[in-house]
Amino acid sequence: MGQTYKIFGTQIASHYLAMGVLGTMFGGAYLGLSGGGSKAKPATPPINASSPDEADFIKKFLEQNEQDQKKQGSH
Repeated sequence: MGQTYKIFGTQIASHYLAMGVLGTMFGGAYLGLSGGGSKAKPATPPINASSPDEADFIKKFLEQNEQDQKKQGSH
């Protein structure tokens, strides 16, 4: 057959070692480059309001604006 190596008292052929190394390398690269499972929400700038009422008004305005843009985009 080919070269064998004794690892932990077991004879292992060199082609099995090569397949293990390549599988680990490509599997690790795939997992590392695939991103993450969670998608981060897009960051919005902070609302610098002088009062809680002003902050609520700004939040409601932004939500209404997003809804209006969705309605215009669907027609």
